[in-house]
Amino acid sequence: MHIRIGVNPITWSNDDMRELGADITLDTCLLQARAAGFEGIELGHKFPRHKTALAPIMARHKLDLIGGWYSTGLLTRSVQQEMEAASDHICLLWDMDCEVFIMAETTGSIHGDIGRPLSERPALDKNDWPLFCSRVAEFSANLRDLGFLPAYHHHMGTVVETRQDIDRLMDGTGDETGLLLDTGHAMFSNADPVALARDYAARITHVHCKDVRLRVCHAALEDNASFLAAVVDGVFTVPGDGGVDFPSVLQALKDGGYTGWLVVEAEQDPARVDPQRYATLGYDNLMRMARAAGFDRSVT
Repeated sequence: MHIRIGVNPITWSNDDMRELGADITLDTCLLQARAAGFEGIELGHKFPRHKTALAPIMARHKLDLIGGWYSTGLLTRSVQQEMEAASDHICLLWDMDCEVFIMAETTGSIHGDIGRPLSERPALDKNDWPLFCSRVAEFSANLRDLGFLPAYHHHMGTVVETRQDIDRLMDGTGDETGLLLDTGHAMFSNADPVALARDYAARITHVHCKDVRLRVCHAALEDNASFLAAVVDGVFTVPGDGGVDFPSVLQALKDGGYTGWLVVEAEQDPARVDPQRYATLGYDNLMRMARAAGFDRSVT
């Protein structure tokens, strides 16, 4: 089973709270990511959004662009309107030969507001799910027709957060809609990432590998903290440094036939934890555990 190991630039600069890592340049991020061993990196807010500017930067650092987050608004707009809104993002991914299209519904989301507690996250009424799922499915089918692998990202503070939400989305869509398994967001929401990896093996098209410091997680839930407050407090870390059972997650993915990217994504405050040290730790731990699960790295 071939996999590739990538990273998200949120280790260096946070997209939702841009003061975290504001002083770290894109060049430093890419230089340290490659030095740690990563083959690719996802988009972040410091990346140029046109191939003519971005491609030479990526080539200089010998990194592939994996893809990047796209915020859908399918609860408030049609699929045609969403395709139009996503056109620039689609063109960038197409021009950069990206395969994965990461999406998450952010209508009413509170994950980017440090003043909003997690209890205020939006939730869909049971009567809203059919229309939402039909739009996600149609949007995903359009992306498939363009050659992308759609990967829906369940995320704290959004309408698809819990295991029940994930089940409803997967049940309400078909194979056209892939699932992005995020181990950290799963555990934060009290979902079992091992069970998700096992139960949705055939639907998983992308994986974000983040670990969870359980003490911080439990405190955040008990205190009804905001998502960003928990991030600043250190709820997330790199694989092998927290409470996620990565050997079992990776074994379930391997047994399910997963191929593709395993992306280290562990947003932390770079003023408190050194990004290069943690990027290297994350790469080394994930590579070791992936090999133990029986994965082989693809040769690039």
